[in-house]
Amino acid sequence: MATAPSEGIGPITHRRVLRIALPIVLANITVPILGAVDTGVVGQMGAAAPIGAVGVGAVILASIYWVFGFLRMGTSGLVAQAAGAGDRPETAAVLLRALLIAAAAGLIFVLLQGPLMAGAFRLAPASDEVEALARAYLGIRIWGAPATIALYAVTGWLIALERTRGVLVLQLWMNGLNIVLDLWFVLGLGWGVEGVAIATLIAEWTGLAFGLWLCREALGLRIWREPARLFDPLRLRRMIAVNTDIMIRSVVLQGSFTTFVFLGAGFGDVTLAANQVLLQFLEIIAYALDGFAFAAEALVGQAVGARSVAAVRRAARMTSLWGAVAAVLLAAGFLLAGPAVIDVMARDPEVQAAARSYLPWIAAGALLSLAAYMFDGIFIGATATREMRNATLLSVAIYVGMVLLLVPHWDNHGLWAALLVLNVMRGLTLWALYPRIERRLG
Repeated sequence: MATAPSEGIGPITHRRVLRIALPIVLANITVPILGAVDTGVVGQMGAAAPIGAVGVGAVILASIYWVFGFLRMGTSGLVAQAAGAGDRPETAAVLLRALLIAAAAGLIFVLLQGPLMAGAFRLAPASDEVEALARAYLGIRIWGAPATIALYAVTGWLIALERTRGVLVLQLWMNGLNIVLDLWFVLGLGWGVEGVAIATLIAEWTGLAFGLWLCREALGLRIWREPARLFDPLRLRRMIAVNTDIMIRSVVLQGSFTTFVFLGAGFGDVTLAANQVLLQFLEIIAYALDGFAFAAEALVGQAVGARSVAAVRRAARMTSLWGAVAAVLLAAGFLLAGPAVIDVMARDPEVQAAARSYLPWIAAGALLSLAAYMFDGIFIGATATREMRNATLLSVAIYVGMVLLLVPHWDNHGLWAALLVLNVMRGLTLWALYPRIERRLG
């Protein structure tokens, strides 16, 4: 018999949802600010090459680290379920397993930095000057790989236990320190591109230290003294399966978004620039809705751990309700303020006109993509990752078909329509598979 929400994981209220979600939204806002400061600081050097080097280096590392996003999502779902089941030792064990994976992956990246850089610059060639500066930047930043990957695990643990204020403080610390050191090292000491890299490296390692302090409750349980639990074969296999499914899903999705950018480039520089401006709006949608999706991860995961169907339903509904409020506000904001923002971001009249013509797709996307974001959070919390992977594969296949069908007739409008279909299908397929989550608890 399923328990009521109040009997298992505590009452799921509007205040509780907002307490989880809003710090994540605020934390996400700091991310583009740091990128802008990095660019602005090196821009004061008066040359184009340093800007290009930092941009190329940051993109290369972001692409590598992005693959390990599964570590945050997998950790979040597994820890939330352990918390809902009242198994405190397992919440700590999941974190330690994830940290071990992060340490191993980071060490591999440090050891293989030469081949990685060579491969990256073969795929994205740059001028000799930019490549030399980017290599110097990467040669410093790569030593932060273990810390950066480990922070995915730390963040997932904090989200699962609803400690998102900790996530916000952690982000403010890292990005704030990074900005201060950027200004000091580059403008004060004249260290150039290397100064930007050193600033980020320091921020990453101090951020990890702070993050581990925030997780001191888990570390204090000293699970490393219990190798039988830490390396339990059944739990390890489950963790590997969950993380593998999420990684496949994420790689396929990223490939779809990358294809969108490349296909848009084929319509000319004006269309490419317009798409680039509007993609920043898509990032805003993601940053806002992620907060409520993360709330779903925590609350649904705890409800699954407590084996309460009623709590799962309430968590899904409450988080989705607030996600819908955010989506409506975003859509209205883009329609009302979007043209003015476009004019600020792009000075070319042709680019402005093109971006405005595609703006309705962004407003529609804020509303019609809501289900995809929220069901992602629900399925991650339930660790129903195989279903999420399969739904994504089907949705991407439909997206490819829509690209082939619509783009030849509607050009860039067809491309935006296909991207919207991708997100709609992600939501619909996960909605169709959702009953499996409840059946497993029945």
